[in-house]
Amino acid sequence: MSVPLAEIEHGGIRILGSSLAGEETFFVLPELNIGFDVGRCQRPVLGVDNIFLTHGHMDHAAGVAYYFSQRMFIDNAPGTVFVPEGLVEPIRRLLRAWADIDGHEPPANIQPAYPGQDIPLRRDLVVRPFLVNHPCRRHDRSVVHALGYAAIEVRQKLLEDYQGLSGPELVELKARGVSITRRVEIPLVAYCGDTAPGSFLELDYVRNSKVLLLECTFLAPDHHERAEAGFHMHVSYLRDILPKLANERIVLAHLSRRTSVVEARRLLEHELGDRMDERVCFLMEHRRRGGKRRSPPAED
Repeated sequence: MSVPLAEIEHGGIRILGSSLAGEETFFVLPELNIGFDVGRCQRPVLGVDNIFLTHGHMDHAAGVAYYFSQRMFIDNAPGTVFVPEGLVEPIRRLLRAWADIDGHEPPANIQPAYPGQDIPLRRDLVVRPFLVNHPCRRHDRSVVHALGYAAIEVRQKLLEDYQGLSGPELVELKARGVSITRRVEIPLVAYCGDTAPGSFLELDYVRNSKVLLLECTFLAPDHHERAEAGFHMHVSYLRDILPKLANERIVLAHLSRRTSVVEARRLLEHELGDRMDERVCFLMEHRRRGGKRRSPPAED
């Protein structure tokens, strides 16, 4: 079955994506040249140069080899896939194994991502990895801890003491080695991947990002144990989580086919009651049909 594509715009940020638990999850921020996870690597993913992989489960990572192969096929630079450190060598082995099948090993740039260590993409943009609560056990029983990522705009703001000075005066101060600016960070989008609740939701650049992409896999009242066992979110957790978040828009993803978007909205409103938050929407409420959004873009 094909997975439908959704599109959301908020505060000048455009997000394309698709998310069905166990099948495919990816997000693309075209104007920022960023992708979060690859799913099976649908066409929008091929258009961005920087992919940030949260963990190695098939529905989030299956398209890695295809991403590099198709980038080569359409004569694009390989792009870079940033992954949790423990996945670097397994993905390289995957590409070598696929070369044995296909006959060609595409150029590939695979880089480790470390929690709290910024990855600069532009002078004014970094991506900051952070640990989430979704340990992934491998066949050898070792654990690779999943990562979330925050896209953060970086600005240099003139210190108040120097705001009345002329351009030449500021240039002279800089030439003398005087620090005349301070770094200002504006968190744009935070993506938590698959995860149970955790302390990462208290990070300033997560809870204050303009848009928070948060999973909400389980909604049925009798699915609490399944959520806990798989380190996923249950809709009931939102009662405690939402009041702590300062995001302008909170996009819930990772529903399964067993729950329609209409039913998910009903269960969400029933669970939250008078705590229902107008900032919250489901990603797949904004599905595209014939190249257009099914739902109107989110209001700022």
